[in-house]
Amino acid sequence: MVLNLGFVQFGWRDIVDIVVVAFIIYRVILLVKGTRAVSVFYGLLLLLVIYYFSGEFGLHTLHWLLANFLGSLFLVIIILFQRDIRKALAEMGAGRLWFKSRPGLVILDELILALVAMAQKRIGALVVIEKNTPLGDVVESGVELDSSFSKDLLETIFYPNTPLHDGAVVIRDDKIVAAGCILPLAVGIKSKWDFGTRHRAALGITEETDAIAIVVSEERGAISVAIGGKLITALDEVRLRRVLSTAWEK
Repeated sequence: MVLNLGFVQFGWRDIVDIVVVAFIIYRVILLVKGTRAVSVFYGLLLLLVIYYFSGEFGLHTLHWLLANFLGSLFLVIIILFQRDIRKALAEMGAGRLWFKSRPGLVILDELILALVAMAQKRIGALVVIEKNTPLGDVVESGVELDSSFSKDLLETIFYPNTPLHDGAVVIRDDKIVAAGCILPLAVGIKSKWDFGTRHRAALGITEETDAIAIVVSEERGAISVAIGGKLITALDEVRLRRVLSTAWEK
């Protein structure tokens, strides 16, 4: 079957090709939406505009420099977006590129009770909930437990001066799979808050994966949630439940 539109002819293969490419671009836009990749993309777009006008107005030196830079655009994109590409590929492999239903977070009530209790007692904590992207390397950096989740167990792990107090707990499929885990630290944080190691670690792991990271500050007794490299601070019990439920369902 061929669709004839004047001088342009579309076969069924062309239509399928356009639809598939459009769908992939749409899903990629959703993956990078709200991340630093968007700002970098705008920067590259600005360079393309400058390159075009430098040629039009005869700015030969600038045009030559940009031509050489943009000549290796594919390599430049890989270097600039390496973290985002790695994260997107991991999520694609885990099925996030396609529409996928997710069961409810069964332990949500107990988890919130434990976090609120630790905040009231000024006990510092860092909890990471695994979603689609596997956190096997993070689990291997800590002590594997593979224990059923309970409020008492989580509070015991983070009790001050215990061996696992300073690391992160990883939750997978309603189980505490590991404690005392080491997370990558975020860099270049600009905020009015003086974030400590736990907050930087929470931002770092959520920049590289689709995990949810929850921080309880022992200095302020405040609860924060990191999602997609962004931190939501000063959460009470009601807002914490809303944020975790929404983040888990995405």
